[in-house]
Amino acid sequence: MQPEIRPLYLSWQIARKELTLFFSSPVAWLFLACFAAVELFVFFWGEAFFARNIADVRPLFSWMPLLLMFLTSTLTMKVWSEERRLGTLEAVMTQGIGLWVFVLGKFVGCLVLLLLALLVTLPLPLTVASIASLDWGPVWAGYLATLLLGSAYLAMGLFVSARSDNQIVSLLLSLALCGSFYLVGHSSITALLPRDLAALFSQLGTGARFDAITRGMLDLRDLYYYLALTLVFLLLNCWVLEKQRFAVSTSARARRLGWLTALAVLNLLTANLWLSPLHQLRYDSTAGKQFSLSDATRQQLAGLQEPLLIRAYFSAQTHPLLAPLVPQLQDLLKEYQVAGGDKIRVEVVDPASEPELEQEANQKYGIEPVPFQVADRYQAAIVSSYFHLLVQYGTEHLVLGFRELIEVKSRGEASLDVQLRNPELDITKGIKQVQQQYQAGGKLFDNLRQDVQLTAYVSADTRLPAELKQLKTGIHQVLADYQQQAGDRFSFSWVDPEAKDGAEAKRLTEQLGLQPLKFNLLSAESFWFSLVLQQGEQLLLIPLDDLSKAAFERNLAAALKRFSTGFRKTVALVSPTNAVTPYGNSEFSQLQATLGDNFNLQNEDITDGQVSGDADVLVLVAPENLSEKQLFAIDQFLMQGGTVIAATSPYKASLSSRQLSVRAYDSGLKDWLAHYGVSQQDSLVLDSQHAALPIPVNRQVGGFSFREMRLLPYPWFVDIREQGMNADTPLLAGLPQLVMPWASAIEVDSSKQQGRTVTPLLYSSNSAWQSKELNVMPVVDAEGNSSYPSGSEPGQRTLGLMLQGRFDSYFADKAHPLLQNSSTETETADKDNTSSKAATLLTHSAQSARLLLLSSNDLFSDAVVQLVGGAQGTSFLNNLQLLLNSLDYALSDPALLDIRGRGQFNRTLPPLDSSTQQWLEYLNYGLVLGLIGLVALVQRLMARRRLQKLQLALQ
Repeated sequence: MQPEIRPLYLSWQIARKELTLFFSSPVAWLFLACFAAVELFVFFWGEAFFARNIADVRPLFSWMPLLLMFLTSTLTMKVWSEERRLGTLEAVMTQGIGLWVFVLGKFVGCLVLLLLALLVTLPLPLTVASIASLDWGPVWAGYLATLLLGSAYLAMGLFVSARSDNQIVSLLLSLALCGSFYLVGHSSITALLPRDLAALFSQLGTGARFDAITRGMLDLRDLYYYLALTLVFLLLNCWVLEKQRFAVSTSARARRLGWLTALAVLNLLTANLWLSPLHQLRYDSTAGKQFSLSDATRQQLAGLQEPLLIRAYFSAQTHPLLAPLVPQLQDLLKEYQVAGGDKIRVEVVDPASEPELEQEANQKYGIEPVPFQVADRYQAAIVSSYFHLLVQYGTEHLVLGFRELIEVKSRGEASLDVQLRNPELDITKGIKQVQQQYQAGGKLFDNLRQDVQLTAYVSADTRLPAELKQLKTGIHQVLADYQQQAGDRFSFSWVDPEAKDGAEAKRLTEQLGLQPLKFNLLSAESFWFSLVLQQGEQLLLIPLDDLSKAAFERNLAAALKRFSTGFRKTVALVSPTNAVTPYGNSEFSQLQATLGDNFNLQNEDITDGQVSGDADVLVLVAPENLSEKQLFAIDQFLMQGGTVIAATSPYKASLSSRQLSVRAYDSGLKDWLAHYGVSQQDSLVLDSQHAALPIPVNRQVGGFSFREMRLLPYPWFVDIREQGMNADTPLLAGLPQLVMPWASAIEVDSSKQQGRTVTPLLYSSNSAWQSKELNVMPVVDAEGNSSYPSGSEPGQRTLGLMLQGRFDSYFADKAHPLLQNSSTETETADKDNTSSKAATLLTHSAQSARLLLLSSNDLFSDAVVQLVGGAQGTSFLNNLQLLLNSLDYALSDPALLDIRGRGQFNRTLPPLDSSTQQWLEYLNYGLVLGLIGLVALVQRLMARRRLQKLQLALQ
């Protein structure tokens, strides 16, 4: 063997010897069994894995820093102490090789034992991956963090063991040393210190860095810290032994080791200082890069024209559940500062220590501290603290409070799990909003993607009614003013379609679906008055909802904003006017609040047969008994190339405080949808893959009656996971789960889809069936078993789809609804006195038109949000996020859609009954015991092989 590798070979032989001695006693197997039992208890009971309802293995690592202290201290307490007690340490001291060979060998032996202990826990992530979509990035990062932290604790334990000949003393001192490094950065200690000093202590503590890695963020600074800490204590171990090796402690070798150890300690301290500003030395191992800024956010920051201020107001004394979120937000804000460069200024302040900034926050921005109740085993108190983010751009600002940033999930009757919801989305959305508000006060043409041209297809004045002659003059004045403001960015022209041979009129009818107008049904004369705005290949018809100059200017400005970036878009919402809960609140209040936070929400009244000209997207939620005029308004909005999103089905639920029922529901869209080859089945879809329904149950205990919530399997709540989502569309990006309540199956007639693309979006599972039974209350027998109605054969059902392309108007061969209604008012009225509106009819749409159908009236209702959220212990917002994704897609807003599509911070588990949960728990206990038995078998075979070699050598 070559001399240069002999020391390493000897180290490995020493490691093998340590492993052999360890496994030769029952202590090894008792050690592995105890470690596995504690981890399983923590995972399933201590952290309530199934109650958390999150598909991750964070509970596996939550107690690992504390557990590793006992584990490593137990492993190392007798490594050197036993050598000293048995008198074999002198033999080590008298060897002619460096003591680092023995130190490294014993360290490697202990490290292999730690690896075996971690190997025993592998069934836990494998089980989670088998029942849900598990992000493996944080799993491997968690094991890496455990290995690095364990190596540091092993080095500490070896150092302490070398200083004592008593194993118990060595165990206690090792626990104290490891615990001190853990506590120095713990929030209970740093909360008592000033912010700068607290940040320094957090960098020196082992626990804070461990939490960052287990989230999936591999930071070179954290990895370097653990490796440097391990090196320091291994060198200290060598130095202590070297000092004991010679009678004279000032020997040259001991002095060299002393200086080398001092340099290692200095490196440990200084490296934290000069590496601290280097935030780029990180790798986000999570699926979707949840802890790194997306390209969409970077593009949003690149478009800033004015300085942007992001100021975080964080109180040093805050709620214990919010305290761990502060460093996460600080790290994310640093990413914004790095990405934005000189355009962004990030400040983190404690208002309690800076009274001037606190006064400014209270008076100028309306930021007030929030009272939190804080309690421990000795006392309870109210702490008023700040947890706010201020986003300021130019003269506009936005405040994000803790309610906009966090998600609260119940883990039991008295336990809450508080986590950040999607901070990048919230912050970037806030930046986008203040930027839009600031730019909206500027020039209209600054943010046009391309040059815009307006073409007015208008007949000669001799053919126009008097109202339109006057309107034409006003339109010309508006267009001339706009052209003067925009310069080359905007131009307009007047075209008479009937001039020459009428070829232009024929082209407008065939290609754009435009028709000449009439003022009423009895009029024999028609004329052209269509205003088309064009940018590139995109066309937009400017509606004439009011024959006035002011109305035209308003609709033109709204149309220009649709062709621009940086303006807040308008969503027109049509919902039942009588949609109220038993308590008088709107049935869709949370939907309206969500839309209002992200867009300009406009509760649209389409009873006049028209959609407002400033509407960018039309959303229909549980429409009921739509009239001919209302249907015409929806149809013509689609013909204009717009997007219509409809959440509707033949049934709707009614929920009161005592009863849950479903009734037949007529939206008025049935024939209109059938015209486009889409039909909804007159039955409800039930699925074996479903969410739970929380219902109150009275229980008698000791003569007292108690009312408790019980979760019952509820197949009418179709639980849609990744397998039921179309992965090829960004509409479903970042959605781990959807719940379709009281839905109906959708069928498509492919023979009517010429010129259109049909994209199925949502499916049930293959075990879904349909039933016309309207009694949707669960039936529970005396034994607590639930029964549900049977129905059709099981199979997959389509519950959501999107049609895109050319649509032929439903009213193309029918009487004009607006003219038909006006004609009944009077048949003898003069043309100039009949109507103030010119009735146009688009016979077909542009290729940009979209119809998105979600087959449930209650998909976005507050009742579903509360019921499904109550079963999961949180607010169920995935359904609302589906609508936000759809709106971002319809409005061609890739930034927010991309951020939403990067995955959520928490993935949910599928619904599991108690027996399945118990079976999975027992399965993991069995797998862990099996792995321990496998390790024992391998060790026994290796020992037998070594014995055979020894017998052959003796022969």
